[in-house]
Formats: sequence, structure tokens, C-alpha cells
Amino acid sequence: MKKAFKIVGIIVGLLIIALVASPFIFKGSLEKMLQRTINENLNATVRWEKLDLSIFSSFPDASLQIKNFSVVNKVPFEGDTLASGKKLQLEMGIMQLFKSGKESIKIDAIYLENALINLKIDSLGTANYDIAVKDDSPIVDEEKESEGGFNFELNNYEIKDSRINYLDASSGIFVILSDVQHTGKGDLSQIVSNLDTKTSALISLEMDKTKYLTNHQLSLDAVFKLDLENQVYSFLENEAKINQLPLTFNGFIKMNESNNEVDISFKTPSSDFKNFLALIPEEYVKQIDQVQTTGDFTVNGIIRGIIDEEHIPTMDIKISSNNASFKYPDLPKRVEDITIDAELINESGIVADTYLNIPKLNFRIDNEAFRVNGSVKRITENPLVDMEMQGTLNLANIEKILPVNLDQDLTGIFKADIHAKFDMESVEKERYENIDARGNASLSNFIYKDAGFKNDINISNASIDLNPTTITLKQLNLTSGQTDIKASGTIQNLLQFLLKKQTLKGRFAVNSNTFNVNDFMSSENTEKKKSESKSDSSLTAKKESIKIPDFLDATMDFAAKRVLYDNLELKNAKGTATIKEEAISISNFTSDIFGGSLRMAGKVSTLKDTPTFSINLDLSKIDIEESFEKLEMFKFLVPIADALHGTLNTKFELSGDLTNDLSPKLATLAGNALAQILTAEVDPDKTPLLQKLGDKIAFLDIDRLGLKDVSTNFKFNNGKIEVKPFDFDVKGIKVNVAGTHGLDQIMDYKLNLDIPAKYLGGDINKMLQKLNPKEAEEMKIILPVGLKGTFSNPQISLNTETAITELTQKLVAKQKEKLVDKGTDILGDIIKGATTKDSTKTNTNTTTQQQNTQVVKDVLDGLFKKKKKKTDTTKTTAPSPAP
Repeated sequence: MKKAFKIVGIIVGLLIIALVASPFIFKGSLEKMLQRTINENLNATVRWEKLDLSIFSSFPDASLQIKNFSVVNKVPFEGDTLASGKKLQLEMGIMQLFKSGKESIKIDAIYLENALINLKIDSLGTANYDIAVKDDSPIVDEEKESEGGFNFELNNYEIKDSRINYLDASSGIFVILSDVQHTGKGDLSQIVSNLDTKTSALISLEMDKTKYLTNHQLSLDAVFKLDLENQVYSFLENEAKINQLPLTFNGFIKMNESNNEVDISFKTPSSDFKNFLALIPEEYVKQIDQVQTTGDFTVNGIIRGIIDEEHIPTMDIKISSNNASFKYPDLPKRVEDITIDAELINESGIVADTYLNIPKLNFRIDNEAFRVNGSVKRITENPLVDMEMQGTLNLANIEKILPVNLDQDLTGIFKADIHAKFDMESVEKERYENIDARGNASLSNFIYKDAGFKNDINISNASIDLNPTTITLKQLNLTSGQTDIKASGTIQNLLQFLLKKQTLKGRFAVNSNTFNVNDFMSSENTEKKKSESKSDSSLTAKKESIKIPDFLDATMDFAAKRVLYDNLELKNAKGTATIKEEAISISNFTSDIFGGSLRMAGKVSTLKDTPTFSINLDLSKIDIEESFEKLEMFKFLVPIADALHGTLNTKFELSGDLTNDLSPKLATLAGNALAQILTAEVDPDKTPLLQKLGDKIAFLDIDRLGLKDVSTNFKFNNGKIEVKPFDFDVKGIKVNVAGTHGLDQIMDYKLNLDIPAKYLGGDINKMLQKLNPKEAEEMKIILPVGLKGTFSNPQISLNTETAITELTQKLVAKQKEKLVDKGTDILGDIIKGATTKDSTKTNTNTTTQQQNTQVVKDVLDGLFKKKKKKTDTTKTTAPSPAP
């Protein structure tokens, strides 16, 4: 007996060791077989990150887990992901692990988590899920065909937290099932069996780019009868819900060799009008159980026929309601006289013959009734719409009848009496001759709130008239902040704008008493994160920006008594503005500003992240002081203008970038400008540059400076102003100016002063006395002056060497003339008398030219200092400049 127990113990121990070791023993062979089977049977690239084989976690079964897998298509869907997932788990009996590679392995259960299944059918009808390798061999060896691989004899399966996409490009159908939770139980090894399923998901449906369902809740608890031999799948017990609308199904789907056969009917199990409210997404409508309702609401449908490349099943789906009403207990208004009669029909089985018919859709709130009726034919191919709309709708009542959470409070009265007939292709391609729209519509006392605008937009009245050739905006009265607008005009594509979200096209006449650009500033919240070395927290910065509407393609002839922009005020403004692709082009713009007038043409674009502009600007007879106070660009152009009082003409041809509030970024300016000072008085106390210039050059009387008819040209280059040479006069002294300055106010200018020689005084006047009076009067020299530093802290340098050299050359020339004409050495006598201070000493290292230059320099040495006060009788002063 002891020996028997010992033998049993050894056997049990060996079994335990075998069970522990089996994942390691069989994992490699199982993974190779799996990879081989996939490569032989699928036209796709299959990869996984990890494969695990476990015995104990699913004992007495073995569990095979494939983690982070993907299935990527080859041609013609090369690179598209057909399927991917976090985990795929297969369960099988332990004895399946001991089968040879030539035997099939039976799979009992499959579990799939966090998967994406992406199904596509292209415009040619090719499916991306048709990845099975085609066997072109006419002879099949059944024994070899049955060797190896997997044989699914499922008892249950589960799909958790997954998503299924289905896109049929040939029909324009796009279905998304998200948050899919699905389980199935049944013995699928039997030829005929029942499969018990539970499914929940969020469904979105789009047809031909039109959204019909968006994240609607879908659930289906159903038992299916599976006839695998005949491939017939029938509905048994079942109940489905779309949002909270219940439906039950009967019928079957049969898979034939060349097509699929469908025979399904469905209906609402009850006729309570709450069924209609259940269709509205739950986030918009709540507390359905507490709603008071009268009347009925039913859905009945039959879908019957075959599905192949040319046919769909015929269908007759009816939705109806009669004399219904509803009221939420906590809301003040009731919706009454509700009648719904709609049907979706296809009688031929041809997709293009599907149509929607709506004979009646009526309702009333208080004493305001609204009705819609019409039809949509050829739903899947260029839909033909024939629709009538008539009635009054108080938008404020929406929140009084439904517990909806709107982004803004709606107010306003909408009235319509419209009949429209059109096909969608004509709408999209703007074939206006095929669009028949008649009637009128109006909106009054409407308030629109949007983060894109700083203030509410109030429309006191807007009305349009429609006829087959023209849509006319009869009137639009709008206010926002300080802004008031009255507009009228024609609209080219109202239906395209409303139905297809195309840009609104038209031409309008716009008038305003006050148009404040600042009223249309938008607030944008942007988050900026600090670097990780400093902090992980984020900073929220709020900045204002102006965006040109992206839904407009319109031309406006406008006139405004006042236009306010930042701190500027333009009066009697008029011109033409064209708005297109988030850009506004202005032409023939005129206005009164700064006591003068303005003419302008240009373009501003906010299409890109950084707004841009280009402009031609002509300002005539504007007040210098006011313009330079309010225009930052003018301060950049001529900082010295703070000291000017007078009038100015100027022209600009500029382009560059703009800030979010559409002010020019001065560092980006490029172009040219012309400035003409008509007349100006100068206040040197307002600018350090003029003060220091007057202190440095004694005879330059800045206090008496006046400018008239002074013109100059500017060039903008990389944030710098290049000033071309120009001249002006300072009480008898001609001044030539040229140079550059930048945003940082650093300047580099050169002034050439054409100075009468008599202004120099001292010994120079003695030299001039040797000339005849006319020659002395006309004798002039050029004094170069350098201006560097900044306008607030200028550095002034005088190039006396150049002035001395020029004067010496002129005096020498006169000396030669005298020698020729009279034989008299005027300059020689002066220089000789001035240089003979000590006849006993001689500097052999000094040339004659250097002596002459030094003599004149000594004479000019004190000329550029401030005059001494008259009370200082011990000093000698230079004579005052001639008046």
C-alpha cells in the first residue's frame, strides 16, 4: 500500500511539474504554428508585442493571450490598420496543446479588449476585410486542407471597450460604433444552435456627409437561431433601444452564394408619445419618465429583399403621431397639436430609388403654429428636395419646453413662409438656375452670444425675400456695443450657406452712425507651460484678437459717420470692402482724420496664425501733433515730430505683420513713404536732440526754426527707417539731412550745414576783410555734423577738419586770383603775420600745409561754443549771424 501511495505521489508530482512547465514547452511551438497559419492564410501583416500561454489562470483550460496586436492591410489598402487591440485571449482544452502541428486545434472561447476594427469598402466595391489568401488551384487536397490550424467550437465570446468603424465609399455610408460592449453564449459547434447576445454601444451614422445620428445610445438583447449549414440567422426573443426608443424585431438574414437575403420587420412595442422623446439624445432631454404626454407615436418597418452589388432590400418604414402633446413638469410651456407623418420607402430594390416623404409635421406652442411638409427623393444620389415651411417660432420657448443645455440663451422671433425645390448637386455647384426658392423669412429681437465676439450681437430686425432668380436682404438692423449697422443687398447662395455650410456670398450696402472695431474683439484663452526645470504648473494667458469671419465671401459698399479703432476716430468714412477667405480688401476708402483727409486701399488677412497687411495710404493736411500722438507708426517714422506744430501730407506703401488686435508690428514693415511738411513751428524744449544741437552750435538759432514745404522720402528695411537726403533752411542756413534710425531709437544721421563764412567771426573776419565786400558776403563753407546715440540721448560731433580744409581751399583759390590779377599775396601776408610769434624758433617737422591748417583751426576754435553774456566785457565774442 505504501508503495502504491508512493507511485501515485510520483505521478501527481510529475503532472504538476508538467503543468507548470507546459507553458514554456508549448509556447514556442504554438506561436510558430500561429504565425505560420496566419502567413499562409491572410493577405495582411500581423504583429503582436507579446504572446503568453497560461495553464493555471483558466484551469482546466489553457489560455493563450496575444497582447498589443495589429493587422495592417496590403494592396489595395496598403498601410491601413484593419484591426488592433490591447488583448486577444483564446481558451482551449489542455489536451489541445499536445496535438501535432498537422492537427487542428479547437478554440472554446475568445475575449477581445480595447480593440479597433476598421472596415472599409472603396468606391470600386473592394473590401479591406477580404484578406483571405485566394487558392487558385482547381484541385483541393481535403486531407491537407484539414491539416493544422485552428477549429473554432465556441461556447462563448466577449468584446469589451472597443470601437468598430464601417465606411462604404461607394454609398457614402459611414457608421461608428464606439464603447462597444458585447457578449455571446452558445454552442457554435452544433449545426443548429441558439446564440444569446447582449450588446451596448454608441452609434453615429453619416450618409453623403450628412450626420443623421451622433453618439446615440444603442442596445440590443437578442437570441439568434443559427443554422450554420444553410447559413440562416433568425431573430428569436429580442428588444433593441435607440436612445430610449424600444424596438422589437422579427425575421431572418440568409447568406447565399451570390448575395444575402433579408426579411426583417420591426416595430415599437408600445405607442406612447414618450417613444418620440426617446429619440432625442439623452444629454439634451432628461427625465423622460416624468413627462406628461398625450397622443401616440409609432414606428413600423419592413425590410425585405436581396443584397448584392446592384440591389438593396425594399423597405417601408413609417413614423406616425396624431394629436399629441408633451410637457415637462418643471417647465412652463406645453407643445401641442403635434402631428408626424413620415415614411422612408424603396419599392424597387435600387439604391437611387429610396425616398423620404413627409406629408405632415406640425406643432404649436402657445398660439404660434409651425408646419413643415415635403419630400426628399434620390436620397443616396443627388437628393432632390421639395420642402415647404410656414409658421412662427419663438426661439426663447426652446428652453421652456425642453430641459436642454444650450451654449447660450436664445431669444428672438423667427417667421417663415417658404417653398424651396432644388437638387443638392445644384446647391453644391452653385447652379442657381436649378434652384427654385420662393417666399420670405424674418428674424426679430434676436441676441447672439459667442466667444468669438466681445459683445452680444443684437439683431432687432432682419428679413429676406426669395424668388427664383434673387434672394434679397431687405433689411438688417444690428447693434453690438457702440456699433450700429443697417444693411441691405442681395445674397447669392443662402441655401448653400444653410444646408452645406458654405461661405455666404453676396453684395450689401452697409450704413452706420458708429462702427467700433473694438466691439468685435474676441477673447481667446491660451495656455503656456513653464519649462519642466522650473515648474509643471501651467499659466493661462488671456489675449484679445480680431478675426475676420471665415464664412463670408461678400462685397460691402459702406458708409459710416464715425469709425473707432483703438484710440483713433475716423469721420465720414466710406468705401468698398470685400471679405473672402478671412481677409478684407478695402478700395476707394476716404475719411476725415486728424483735421485733414485720408484715402486708402489695402488688404488685411487673419487666415494664418500671424495676421498680415498691405496698404496704400494717402494723408492730406493732417495735424502733426495729433497724428503723432495717436499713431505709434508715426512716432517710429519721425520721433522728432513731437516738437512740431503744423500740418503734414504723407503717403505710404507698406506691408508687414500685425498683432492680434491688428496693429502693425513695426519690426516687420517693408515699403516706402513720402512726408511733406506744409508748415510747422518747432518747440525745441520737447526734444533733447534739438536742445543739444542748439547748445553745440552757437550760431544755429533753433528757437527761430520754422519748417515749410519740406519733403522727404523714407524706406522701411528690417525694422529700420532709411531717410533719403532732403533740405531745409534755418534762418539763412541751408541744412541737408540723411541717415537711418531703428525701433530702438538708435540713429545714424549726417547733417551738412551750408554756413556763411561771415558767421565764423574772429580772425576769419579779418581774413575776409582782405576780400572785396561782395566776395566776403558770398563766402560759404560746409560744416558736417554727425548725429548718433538715441533721440533721447543724442551724441553730436562736428567735423571741423572738413570745414577748415574747404575754407583753406577757397581762400587759397582767391589768393591765386589776386596774385594773377593784382600781384598781391593777401593770404600770405595774413598767414605770415599770424604765424610769426617767435622768429627765433623754427619747427622743422611742420610743413607749410600743416601750418596753414593749424592757423585756420585756431581761428575757428571758439566759434562753436555758446556766446558769452554781454555783461562779460573781458571776453571777445563772435558777431551775431545776419538776420
